[in-house]
Amino acid sequence: MYRHTLHEHLNDLCTRGGLSIAGPDNGFYARFLANSSDLEDLYLELYSGHPEGRRLFEDLMEMIIDAYRSRPSEMRSRDSWKEKKGNWFLSNQLAGMSLYVDRYCGSLHELPGKLDHLEDLGINLLHLMPIFESPEEASDGGYAVSDFRKVNLRFGSVDDLKNLQAILQQKDMYLMLDIVLNHTSDRHDWAKRARKGESYYQDHYYFFPDRNVPDAFDATMPEIFPESSPGNFTWIPECEQWVMTVFHNYQWDLNYRNPAVFIGMLDNIFYYANLGVDVLRIDAPAFLWKQLGTTCQNLPEAHSILRLIKLCTSIATPGMALLGEAIVAPQEIMKYFGTGTYTARECDFAYNATQMALQWDALASGDTRIMLAAQHELMQKPFGTSWITYTRCHDDIGLGYSDQTIAQAGFDPREHRLFLQRYFTGVQEGSPAMGALFSANPRTGDARISGSLASLCGLEQAISSGQARAIDTAIARILMMQAHSIFIGGMPMLFYGDELGYVNDYSWKDDPSKHYDNRWMHRPLIDWEKNARVHQADTIEARIYSANRKMLSIRRDHELFADLKNMSWLTPHNIHVAGFLRQWNGKKIYCLFNYSATDKFITWYIFKEHGPAAVRLHDHWTGRDLLVGRDDEYLVIPPYGFMILDHKVEK
Repeated sequence: MYRHTLHEHLNDLCTRGGLSIAGPDNGFYARFLANSSDLEDLYLELYSGHPEGRRLFEDLMEMIIDAYRSRPSEMRSRDSWKEKKGNWFLSNQLAGMSLYVDRYCGSLHELPGKLDHLEDLGINLLHLMPIFESPEEASDGGYAVSDFRKVNLRFGSVDDLKNLQAILQQKDMYLMLDIVLNHTSDRHDWAKRARKGESYYQDHYYFFPDRNVPDAFDATMPEIFPESSPGNFTWIPECEQWVMTVFHNYQWDLNYRNPAVFIGMLDNIFYYANLGVDVLRIDAPAFLWKQLGTTCQNLPEAHSILRLIKLCTSIATPGMALLGEAIVAPQEIMKYFGTGTYTARECDFAYNATQMALQWDALASGDTRIMLAAQHELMQKPFGTSWITYTRCHDDIGLGYSDQTIAQAGFDPREHRLFLQRYFTGVQEGSPAMGALFSANPRTGDARISGSLASLCGLEQAISSGQARAIDTAIARILMMQAHSIFIGGMPMLFYGDELGYVNDYSWKDDPSKHYDNRWMHRPLIDWEKNARVHQADTIEARIYSANRKMLSIRRDHELFADLKNMSWLTPHNIHVAGFLRQWNGKKIYCLFNYSATDKFITWYIFKEHGPAAVRLHDHWTGRDLLVGRDDEYLVIPPYGFMILDHKVEK
């Protein structure tokens, strides 16, 4: 709704800010004006009752103008280029890799020298795991940030980061960084001053003088790390108060009921945007708002905060997309794309964590029914938004799909989850996996899984046995899992080391800063002599690397693999085989994946259910041409095999 008073005030702020609203700054002005009413509504929805709410709204408006005014000219040009492309981040030309800079190559200064490896593979977006200052002995892998503006010395400097970004831009590559919005390190300046008793900064967190309110919160809040960090509050003896610490006791939860916290963290977001970040990964957005009597996760106000951030960045730094790292149930994940009038106006990306976990479920069981039972909800993602698709990341594998989904597929939920835990830790008879339970809760029986892609797929065990057939089977599992996540829709994000088959790294056990967190087993220290074996024919590294390279090339060559909401699941004619159809502009590609250890048969009728029947199919993976048979004849898919079958519709 148009608001004349707000319009006039905006004109005044822009004029005082030295902007030419009828000249070169008109695009910014138009964006600001078009979104100003929603901006005011969302802000007041959160902060109208706060005594400083109105005054800080003025600061917010001025901050947006200042962020735009401070934006380097080359980034403004890139913003314009992206706006002309539309939803640039939906493209099939994008493929990412997530990596720890120090474990990958040592430092930001050395990273440009490793870009050739990534470019050759087909990667053009780098997700750098947290690089900003955090205490070495209490960092949570960099997610306990003590200074949002200072690069940790072990990675280099802000100048090194700026240099890397400039080189990436020259190469037409993209940069993704994290921002931790839910909490700060207890070494952050705000926390230090709160610890000293300064009430202004204590109001930036959740402080309580006794256990009454913390106990009330704990009654309904789950424990995130019950083994290493039980409870949700920590006693601070210096000020004799309890502070909320949902994750670890050195990570203090920020109080977004205070608008000064929102303004302060938005300032950090704009700082990252003006460093040239293309995708900003917002860590743990589900936890942003706390309310007594709830789980303090996925609350409506958390979505309002994200929508407000999206509006602010859309106005001042429109070339930066937002990724919400919400690892929650499918019905909750969808809300992070926006709902109602804010559909596709909240987060541009979310992790398809449910699909990732369902693929691991199918790999263990050899059965795709649970995967297929969850797809109705996952298919509700709105057009104009996208998934991050992946088989592995830095985190554990959570089994976050519902008991109802498991039961719908005909399994007992409790027994099935215990089976998965046994399978991926190698306890289950016949399992080739070598993983470990993470954050096991003996009270509930819940646990997540640690382990590298290769080790969970059996490569570590196969190499130890020295059996060529076992190695071949493990590689087939790895490639099938990767192919499914690469072709299903969204932006594929490989985890470093997975592109060439790194197995578990057990050095974490001897590192005082890591020994309590077994997720470090799948965060390898890269050996560049090992990486060089990708160029040596018939090595394990070369086989896995060349296959990943080929997959990304196939995806890049076909526009229908862009995230155009153009995917549909095929009828499950065989419970061991998952299949979907991607189609666009009169072209169809069928993707089939055998999650079984034996040959599986699919009726040729599957290629006749979606429009004109195919006569001949071309498998982009093997290069073979296939003649479509009768409905009572079968296509045979080998163990852990997959097919990318092209059928051009005759007009």
